[in-house]
Amino acid sequence: MNPLAEELNRTIETLNPHILEMLSALGKRLYFPKGILAQSAEAKKSAHKFNATIGTALEGGGPMYLPCIAAHFSGLTPAEIFPYSTFGKPELRKKWREKMVAENPLLANRDFGVPIVTSGITHGLSLVGDLFLDERDAIIIPDKMWGNYKLTYAVRHGATIRTFPFYDGEGFNVKGFGEFITEEAKQREKLVILLNFPSNPTGYMPTAEEAEGIAEAILTAADAGCNIVAVSDDAYFGLVYEERRLEESPFGYFANLHKRVLAIKLDGATKEEFVWGFRIGFLTYGPGDAENDPALFEALEKKTLGAIRSGISNSPHPSQSIVYKALESPSFPEEKRQKFEALKARCLKIKEVLKDPKYADAFSVYPFNSGYFMCIRLKTVEAESLRKHLLSEYGLGVISMGKEDLRIAFSCLEVDQIEEVFDTIYQGIKDLE
Repeated sequence: MNPLAEELNRTIETLNPHILEMLSALGKRLYFPKGILAQSAEAKKSAHKFNATIGTALEGGGPMYLPCIAAHFSGLTPAEIFPYSTFGKPELRKKWREKMVAENPLLANRDFGVPIVTSGITHGLSLVGDLFLDERDAIIIPDKMWGNYKLTYAVRHGATIRTFPFYDGEGFNVKGFGEFITEEAKQREKLVILLNFPSNPTGYMPTAEEAEGIAEAILTAADAGCNIVAVSDDAYFGLVYEERRLEESPFGYFANLHKRVLAIKLDGATKEEFVWGFRIGFLTYGPGDAENDPALFEALEKKTLGAIRSGISNSPHPSQSIVYKALESPSFPEEKRQKFEALKARCLKIKEVLKDPKYADAFSVYPFNSGYFMCIRLKTVEAESLRKHLLSEYGLGVISMGKEDLRIAFSCLEVDQIEEVFDTIYQGIKDLE
């Protein structure tokens, strides 16, 4: 093992040995090299005369670039577009952390790191696998999940996905979740738990009481001696359309919960700021103690940067610059509120439309209140057959999930299209019956 990796492991073991136990074999081997990037970072600070370290081209004291490309970036300087952003823009990382605290009141009393820039949330999810999952390790996910989790964790990392029923009646299955991880914790020394709220595919956000119940179940398992990596996939953070729902990330409930719990928050501009192609996400650590030694965050960050460096090198610089400027813009809050209201109107329109009793013999509706999606459970036909029929006969695209469930992305629908969409689904069911 590289001496730099050994040094990071010793630091983590000294400050919280349970986190070292959580790391995968790859996670233990990872480090950030004192190579070109580290030497270039030193030179950037101190090479006041000449800097001949990094593989970019310069002219006139700035980055070399083609004007025909720069012309498409109004409002950004060449320095905000063209150079590498190996460690992520420091000002963006700081700004995102401030945003997290402002939008998550619990975090005001939590000790957590500075967000690390990732190339979208999917990249952050993959980094979690690199750092914390070996083959046949268990990752706990509700049974109604985003399909890419299977590709990321079961296929790429060889982990075992263990599921429990998402719903219990009209709410999240807190009791079933607690019972499930209690039994899993008896059989394993480590669990990775992944929760996605607001949920893709269900569009469900739990209540504060449900979040407290989830945290209590994790605490019980940790008290019993199981190391837990508690991951909050907050891709749709903030898009909550009903009252009496949790308005902050579960990360605030998991951070600093227990010595044996490492909380991780994955979020980003992708859906929150409606910039899907920008590929800017963040990974944030919230280890067990209320007051962690800064060296623990530094060690975790260096291992994460090693995973990034050895995978994609770094995330897009222009995207980071634009997101930072947007967060600084005086018009940002109002512009974002307007888009939120548009999505909320679609969600509420679906609830109004589905009050019509005619649909009851064809499908039931899973509880939803947030995000981009909602799901229905078919009663008389199979989901994949219906999906194909709706596409070929009516030109309507939906997603089939298993034998019984359809996912409808209301994020793609205007309010005045919603009633026709569900009438078409109903007619398609009747056709197949």
